[in-house]
Amino acid sequence: MHDLESARDRIRPFVERARRFSGWQLDEFTPRPLEPSPPWSYEAQAEELLQGARSVLDMGTGGGELFETLSSALVGRAVATESWSVNAPLAAVRLRPHGIAVVQSGSLRLPFRDAVFDVVLNRHEELEASEVARVLALEGTILTQQVGRNQWHELRTFFPRMQDFGDLFDPYRNGFQAAGLTVVQARTHEWKAAYRGLGDIVFLLGIAPWEIPDFDPLGRDLSALLAAEEAFSTDQGIVLTESRFLLEAKETSGRRPVG
Repeated sequence: MHDLESARDRIRPFVERARRFSGWQLDEFTPRPLEPSPPWSYEAQAEELLQGARSVLDMGTGGGELFETLSSALVGRAVATESWSVNAPLAAVRLRPHGIAVVQSGSLRLPFRDAVFDVVLNRHEELEASEVARVLALEGTILTQQVGRNQWHELRTFFPRMQDFGDLFDPYRNGFQAAGLTVVQARTHEWKAAYRGLGDIVFLLGIAPWEIPDFDPLGRDLSALLAAEEAFSTDQGIVLTESRFLLEAKETSGRRPVG
């Protein structure tokens, strides 16, 4: 039988760290891949698109960490959105020296005029395909990487209330096409990866409260966490499925569908 109190003490620092979390820098918690990682680099493709782009939008920039690293490739003007009131000012401070403005806004309704961006970037941020298409200029491109439906699917056995947002790959791809864009890249990939320990899992679930509603790692969810740890622990760490997809679409028609 598990010693619940010692387990609480073990994961408590990760719970408290998640409560203090801001920005979106997670390198420390990146798992070690046990199988081939995605055969694409979102960062490299984004950087290539920025070269020569006159106007760029980064959707859901977080604390601006990734967009700052890409800013050296910028030649035109750029703006970023971020909905979380904690992160928006952090991103503004980080990106301002690079000439990038930050607008606190959600992503399903973009506060921009039609046909104003040559490039729209979106890494793990929700989107409305028709709204992205609306703000793309002629010959403009949207590049998005998203978390796939099977991400950490193993945990659903232990957390039946874990959210299932459905398979967004086909809806997003079909949505771009319905909005008059040409899909030039559509790729999916899944692989096994090992996390260092239960604390990493608790931290990542803690900063993503949409994954398990009312997540309570020190209370009612502790037993389920320990059962999952026992089920998925190996000599290499806690092994779970990682899932991603990449979509790139281009505005080539100069027209929008009616209705």
